[in-house]
Amino acid sequence: MATASRRWFGGRDESRRADAQAAKDAAAAAFYELDTAQRDLRISMETIAAADGSPAARQAAEGFAALGRRIDEVSHGYIEAVDAHDLDRVDLEGSVAAQARQQLTRAREELVRVKGELERFAQGLQPLLDKAETQLARVAPARERARAALLAASDALDSVRAKGMRADDLAARLAALGPELTKLNQGAAQHGVQETVQRADRILRDAETVRAEAERLPERAAEIDRRLVSLRTRAQALRNRADRVDPVLSELRRRFSAACWQDLQHVPDQAVRDVAQAEERLAEAGRARDEQRWADVTALVEAVRAGLDATDEAVSAAQDRLSRLEAVARDPQAEVQRTRFAIRDAQRLAMEGRSVPDPRHARPLDESVARLERALAGLEGRHPDYWHFLQETEEVRAAVGRVVADMRGRRATG
Repeated sequence: MATASRRWFGGRDESRRADAQAAKDAAAAAFYELDTAQRDLRISMETIAAADGSPAARQAAEGFAALGRRIDEVSHGYIEAVDAHDLDRVDLEGSVAAQARQQLTRAREELVRVKGELERFAQGLQPLLDKAETQLARVAPARERARAALLAASDALDSVRAKGMRADDLAARLAALGPELTKLNQGAAQHGVQETVQRADRILRDAETVRAEAERLPERAAEIDRRLVSLRTRAQALRNRADRVDPVLSELRRRFSAACWQDLQHVPDQAVRDVAQAEERLAEAGRARDEQRWADVTALVEAVRAGLDATDEAVSAAQDRLSRLEAVARDPQAEVQRTRFAIRDAQRLAMEGRSVPDPRHARPLDESVARLERALAGLEGRHPDYWHFLQETEEVRAAVGRVVADMRGRRATG
């Protein structure tokens, strides 16, 4: 009887041990499933964090952190339940096995419950995740376009260098994009989607600019060579023209009063100095061209062009002055009639649709008539100041033009 009783209890202990082992296996499976779900959700959270800085995304991150703490808690409970009992012991008592089964079952239930919370949380994240994935989809194409632009710029630089051009400034600008490329490669997870896409766009833009300038460099060099030749020729021509200003001034002095030419006396000497300075700058530009300092060459060429324009205008002024003074000396009335015509035309416009002109227009027109008469009277005497006369008639016509513009503007606005 005693033997039978021990065999019966042994069988019950084995059953309890088997139940406890089954509970342990079920808890282990639940623990693994929860861990897998948490890792999957962490990837989703990283995706959202990389693409979305909104309050909703920050709130989701806080919720995930809270869930993480809850998961740590139930995981710790599961591990404690597993460590508390060695189910492989030969002499494990049935009561201990039963207790282990209860603890492991509770641990599994907690793991399953928290996994359910995790799944519900993941479902609520779906709109944010969809939005984030859409944003992240922009990153890879933008990054590839930027890399392709950098490669194209590097190839363009290699090409022009093979033709004997250093293009050092372009190479430096391309090298300066290196740190930006490093950040671009670090990706949106570290820098965010918007910043990463914007960085890719900047790299693309700057690299394309370098590529375009590199490709234009041979043409630019040829154009600069043409401009240098042209400016040298123009400078020589201006030097020759400056030599002919003195005879023009002599004619002005001989035939007209001092007021008509004294402002031009400095022109010959100034023109010589200006041309000499232009030739010095052209020599400097030539040296810069040989050294391929393109920005310096361009700046010098522009300075020379502007200087020669001013010199050309000054040299032309003397001959133009003589021609205009000769014309007005022969027939002052032609200038008078031209000015009177402008005044009469303005007066007719002022009277259109009115019995009395607007004082705002009549007064300056009357003043223009009086000013013209004074200018004409100034020609009387042995040495008339024809230059002052021409300046006055020009200013009268300009004043009349302003009155006409005001009348038309007022009528256009009703």
